[in-house]
Amino acid sequence: MSDLITLTEAAAIQIKKMIKENGEEGANFRFSINGGGCSGLSYGMSLDHEKSEKDTFFEQHGIGVVVDEETAPIVAGTVIDYKQSLMGGGFTIDNPNALVSCGCGSSFRTAKVAGTPEDC
Repeated sequence: MSDLITLTEAAAIQIKKMIKENGEEGANFRFSINGGGCSGLSYGMSLDHEKSEKDTFFEQHGIGVVVDEETAPIVAGTVIDYKQSLMGGGFTIDNPNALVSCGCGSSFRTAKVAGTPEDC
């Protein structure tokens, strides 16, 4: 199976740094979708030591990546990057399935999944 999402090298470096700084050696990077946000869905990223048989697991740049079965079709083809600017750094998410995105960049909806929109 091909990887559902792509972590850029910059994103992988930042995730490895977070794993080390938080004493989470052996943790995987979990990418998920939650209801809410201005457009109905929001992204979730966490460090996780658990994975279930309903999760898709793969490795990129030496990082274990976990995506649950409900999230997988919504994020297929997504690229996660890490950008540094004068205002600081942060992850960017380029999801080809997102039809509408909020100005904050962390909320979206797809053609098939509207989520549960909230006020900004």
